[in-house]
Amino acid sequence: MNQPLSVLPLNLGLMAAAPQAGAQEGGYQLPPAALQAIVDAARAPALSLSPQRNLLAVVQTPALPGIAEVAQPELKLAGLRINPRTCSSSRFSFGSELAFLDLATRKQSRIRGLPRGLRLSDLSWSPDQRYLAFSHVSLKGDRGAVELWVVDIAERKARKLSPQPLSAVLTRGFNWLPDSSGLLVHWRPAGIGKAPLATGIPSGPIAQDSSADGHVRQLRTYQDLLKNEEDARLFEFYVTVQMAIVDLHGNTRLVGAPGQFSRTSIAPNGQYILTQSITRPYSYIVPVSSFGERVEVRDLHGVVVHTVANLPLEEGLPQGNDAVSEGVRHVSWRADAPASLAWAEAQDGGDPARDVIDGVRDLVLMQAAPFREPPLVVARLTMRYAGIAWGRDDVALINERWHKTRAYQQWMIAPGHLSTPPQLIHAGSYEDRYNSPGSPVMRADVNGFPRLLIGPGTTVLLDGAGATPEGDRPFLDRLSLTTKQKQRLFQSAAPYFENVAAVLNDDGTLLLTTRESPSERPNYYLRDLNKPEGGQLTALTHYPHPTPQLKDVVKEQIRYPRADGVELTATLMLPPAYDAARDGTLPMLMWAYPQEFKSAGAASQTTGSPYRFSAVSYWGPAAFLAMGYAVLDNPSFPIVGSGDDEPNDTYLPQLVASAEAAVEEVVRRGVADRHRIAIGGHSYGAFMTGNLLAHTRLFRAGIARSGAYNRTLTPFGFQAEERPFWQAQEVYQAMSPFNYADRIKDALLLIHGAEDSNSGTFPLQSERMFQAIKGLGGTARLVMLPNESHAYRARESILHMLYETNAWLEKYVRHASA
Repeated sequence: MNQPLSVLPLNLGLMAAAPQAGAQEGGYQLPPAALQAIVDAARAPALSLSPQRNLLAVVQTPALPGIAEVAQPELKLAGLRINPRTCSSSRFSFGSELAFLDLATRKQSRIRGLPRGLRLSDLSWSPDQRYLAFSHVSLKGDRGAVELWVVDIAERKARKLSPQPLSAVLTRGFNWLPDSSGLLVHWRPAGIGKAPLATGIPSGPIAQDSSADGHVRQLRTYQDLLKNEEDARLFEFYVTVQMAIVDLHGNTRLVGAPGQFSRTSIAPNGQYILTQSITRPYSYIVPVSSFGERVEVRDLHGVVVHTVANLPLEEGLPQGNDAVSEGVRHVSWRADAPASLAWAEAQDGGDPARDVIDGVRDLVLMQAAPFREPPLVVARLTMRYAGIAWGRDDVALINERWHKTRAYQQWMIAPGHLSTPPQLIHAGSYEDRYNSPGSPVMRADVNGFPRLLIGPGTTVLLDGAGATPEGDRPFLDRLSLTTKQKQRLFQSAAPYFENVAAVLNDDGTLLLTTRESPSERPNYYLRDLNKPEGGQLTALTHYPHPTPQLKDVVKEQIRYPRADGVELTATLMLPPAYDAARDGTLPMLMWAYPQEFKSAGAASQTTGSPYRFSAVSYWGPAAFLAMGYAVLDNPSFPIVGSGDDEPNDTYLPQLVASAEAAVEEVVRRGVADRHRIAIGGHSYGAFMTGNLLAHTRLFRAGIARSGAYNRTLTPFGFQAEERPFWQAQEVYQAMSPFNYADRIKDALLLIHGAEDSNSGTFPLQSERMFQAIKGLGGTARLVMLPNESHAYRARESILHMLYETNAWLEKYVRHASA
């Protein structure tokens, strides 16, 4: 679909800089053939299960897009990235083929009438499973549109449902009606005209005000914000949509007038539409997710019949990771009732530091149509509302959690009998993977809404990761909500890793699973638990090994202690045919991402599984097995702060101790040469890399992709750090490798997407870090990838990333000596 471009116009060339030379524009480079083969390896398709759980939609995943695709025009407005050609959010990967797989016959069938050059964006089954709707992004020259198509399941035939293009900037643009008779769509309004053009002439200064109110609020750093009134008018143009109902014959009826609808959802009975509309004033310091909104209920003609809330613009929350918005939040339809709204409201003004009456932090409320009676209190929570799974009048599961302590609780409530006291189902720490009960299994009801799969005796099914000291062993349990007794129906067993993808029948005995081993890529299976153990599995897919040249990679899950007693986990990978006695030690690439914990016990728990497929992806470090490197993937770098201690108060000593432990372990095993080890990471892992090079000489080189290096540029918190800079200046300064650039004595490669949209990782972070090292006489290289965001997308960019990384490792690691 997308042909790679070997040479780009000068203005799209790759920018690089090094101590040996100034700015360079040498074009995109190719890594060695062994790395190119990994980038171009065939991908497995994506699957979507039908409501009746007997049919799979199979969407072929295409190759990486070319830079010509990624470099399409893009607007950056209010935290959004918009493709003006198609009036949709920017995206660059689409399904290129669509077929069906029948689970009973295990036969795949083709679909007639699909658009030529399919670019499938989103899909959705009708609740009655007679149709599959999907959006197709059509491009013709400089023009484009998001088209709505439907597939008749019985006829296996696709057709375009409406000539009017969808608007898919804030939503996918379509949802099925509960009775499957048609869809509620968002259209680009007819007659809206052309987008307003910027004059380029300022109408005056841009002013912003702040009034003293004594309240400290977290104002995170964001990219792509509105800058002036011209931006605001352009933003309004692209987020304005016309709601319409389209039946299966293409007949349409407009629903009210156009509006700036950020979300619309129809009630289970099909009689009401819940809408959220963006309101002025806008902001130049927060994205659209913090703009004011009107939350309303409308009838099917678009007439407002009930106003739920008028939410104001919110420029920052109170301090702390448990802070939330004041007032109504998380408004949605109750899935098991005809037309009842449910939502949460903070009782502490959203401020976790504020004392509350009776310890109640959040109320969960419910109100039924026609919305004349006052709301009913469904639950009083001592922590923050974390979602609800609806079942029936006597069964719903509601979750609450508190980040500060990592506490988590789940309650059973009877939403139709509110005088019934809630029952505690589970309480613990959400960091404690070993004791995680799993998540309740849901299934779509006849209206297409997700509901608990409730069995005889008020039992539910729980699907979990099954973390153990020996690694993850996914499971399926049946839990009695009345007796709290559990029955294990299934658990993955060595030498395979088998995960429950879906439960196909109501009693939990027929499963759709994925099964893999270190040498076998994940494939889909039917597992019938009613059959004898040896005959339960039936293969559905037979995807071949994507990188057969690396099928004999040796992988081992290893455990080793940190100096303070915390147990660490990592995945050690060695190249095919490696023999320690014959080949000796290897150069090594470590790749990690630190994580905060509130207990050493949770930090010490084993992560991952020794039986997972030895996947070799271009994105992680495993690609360099093809170049003869040993790899230590995802070694634990826990940052622990027990009790009232904050993890980051001792970030550096814990980070260094974890790195020392990892190095000592691979050296002890005889697989790595102490003087030929590189460290790398992406985002927070890049931040880690900068710190390890600044505070240790453990590594000969670092690979830092899309990171942040000066924490004063993210002054209202980062990752799990909830204190602002002014309350923890010493922590922010100590954790910023930019402040210690003069101590970086080993070679650091900095790679960054020139259009990074991630909060906090501005491209400026890498530019200033490189400037500091260069000015101080250190060894560094900065590579800015044109048109790339936080994760890189274009084939040319990925190949060049591997080229740069390989060249850096070859120069500074492979041939290094003591």
